[in-house]
Amino acid sequence: MTKDSEKLLIDAEGYKYIFKGNDLHTKDGLLTKEAIAAAKPGDVIATNKNVSFHVLEPSFLDKYWKIKRNAQIIPLKDLGFIAAEVGLCSDWIIAEAGSGSGGACCFFAHLCSAGKMYTFDIREDYLKIVSENVAFLDLKNVELKKHNIYEGIPLAPESVNMVLLDLPEPWLGVDPAFAALKHGGYLVSYSPSVPQVMDFVNKIRETPGFLYLKTCEIAEKEWDVLGRKVRPRSQSIGHSGFLTFVRKL
Repeated sequence: MTKDSEKLLIDAEGYKYIFKGNDLHTKDGLLTKEAIAAAKPGDVIATNKNVSFHVLEPSFLDKYWKIKRNAQIIPLKDLGFIAAEVGLCSDWIIAEAGSGSGGACCFFAHLCSAGKMYTFDIREDYLKIVSENVAFLDLKNVELKKHNIYEGIPLAPESVNMVLLDLPEPWLGVDPAFAALKHGGYLVSYSPSVPQVMDFVNKIRETPGFLYLKTCEIAEKEWDVLGRKVRPRSQSIGHSGFLTFVRKL
């Protein structure tokens, strides 16, 4: 399928389906590929059970939610905060260590469409999933490599705007990140546990030329609104990980 022929189908409850050229078997019946292909954004089509679906052009995030996962990805609440905190620009060069399923890689590659996204991991099975997700999202500025960045980041010295570490031992990535970062560039570490944060920040403070900025966590709480009845949802995204921000002087 071409990008122009992609379509998003949404029902009244907000369930989303991406049309990939085949019949869609939904929880509310069948949508034929012929009916979907003939529909234009803004049209409404019905399943064989007469349940209506709105047809839209899928956004990047509509497709992003459909990527394959074999490892937990950094939540969007954290990725968005990282982008805002570092003032991410479209022409940046970013290096990520710890590819996982490629959630962060794909998100930042989309934002840095005029730049370059490098992602490194030691597991080929992870890199295979990332490669499939990159192709699914039609990202052209991503380079994947099987490599242990504890041994160094294989990029030109002082060429990178941001290094993202999503590693079990992020303190071992401090020196390689320092060598790769431009002056003024950012090092961001994502860690789920306090001991990881402590060891990482201690290493930063022992490294001349790095300025520790802050460590924080982002909580997201959704609210239900029904007429005049408003209350927080019982299930919200609380702690996912700690974000530590560092800048190279």
